[in-house]
Amino acid sequence: MDPSPGGTTSHLAQRVQHLRPEGAYHVLAQAQALEAQGRDVIHLEVGEPDLLATDAVREAGIEALRAGRARYNPPAGLGALREAIAESAGRQRGIEVRPSQVLVSPGTKPNMLFPTMALVEPGEEVIYPDPGFPTYAAVIGVAGGVGVPVPVREARGFSFDLEAFDAALSPRTRMIILNSPANPTGGIIPPADLEHIADAAQRLGLWVMSDEIYARITFDGGLAPSIASLPGMASRTIVVDGFSKIYAMSGWRLGYGIMPEPLAERVELLMTHAFGCTAEFTQVAAIEALRGPQDRVTAMVNEFRRRRDRVVAGLNAIPGISCREPRGAFYVFPNVTGLGLTTEELAGRILSEAGVALLPGTAFGGHGEGYLRISYATSMENLERALERIEEFVRRL
Repeated sequence: MDPSPGGTTSHLAQRVQHLRPEGAYHVLAQAQALEAQGRDVIHLEVGEPDLLATDAVREAGIEALRAGRARYNPPAGLGALREAIAESAGRQRGIEVRPSQVLVSPGTKPNMLFPTMALVEPGEEVIYPDPGFPTYAAVIGVAGGVGVPVPVREARGFSFDLEAFDAALSPRTRMIILNSPANPTGGIIPPADLEHIADAAQRLGLWVMSDEIYARITFDGGLAPSIASLPGMASRTIVVDGFSKIYAMSGWRLGYGIMPEPLAERVELLMTHAFGCTAEFTQVAAIEALRGPQDRVTAMVNEFRRRRDRVVAGLNAIPGISCREPRGAFYVFPNVTGLGLTTEELAGRILSEAGVALLPGTAFGGHGEGYLRISYATSMENLERALERIEEFVRRL
């Protein structure tokens, strides 16, 4: 690359020109800067459980390190872990999953980026939810694709606006990205909507990437429905999941993708040349997480339900704020249009004046205007203090 005079970025490749910081990390940095000045800040911006992985999981990782299991291993992941994932994920979704369909990665994002790179040609279109996880738009652009945001509507439980979805389909559409339960809204796509989307995918020969990282964090019982379980969809769906949320292993950086073998073979080669392999000792810990007792999962989901109920009730008691009860994940997405400020201004002032770090809905796309995202993956004490501060701030407006 021939750098331009003055060190500007005008000659950087187009595939990275569109990239922006992820909102949660950006606000976290702002909050930490305030803390460095002596301010007390309550963190509701980052989406990770406030718990640690279980003792058994941590011990499995420690023992693996002591045994020297910190060496190169297969790019697709340890065979024992791929088998455990295939068994667990297939059983939960009611589909057959073979270990050869499973690719383990350091976090889930490689299993979003590399299948998109393997499937989407420059100029082809990818439909994705707005508001939605910012990485979706990022990976589409890096792959050379054209992102087509489709609004998810509060009135539909934050599922796709199906009329807008149908209008977004075109001869250039190549892939549809889904997230259920969703970040930032906590919405779950209902079965009828999944059937509508699946019909379009099969009729037009499209791929679906289904981000199911929160699939087991639901409050109506059981796993959130997966489009991969619908007839004919397993052969055209990439399921993305991981260990960060449900097993409180965010810092272990461990995720996986499930996809048809021909695609998995190509994506494995991309992984080989991108990062080589995932750390071995983390994979050993993940086997323990999957094979060991699951009572901690049930307890964690019950605790998230308790926190959700308190936060929803507390926000709905504040004039100018209305908050729909989310059915999954650990976020609420309150409607704040009644407060008369832009979402960016409101989030900034709540941080600077009230000492509560949360995210503007626009950090997740243009259709997030009028909303805030609040993570309740923190202690009830912190949530109570945050609600008090937000209420006081609103009273002063």
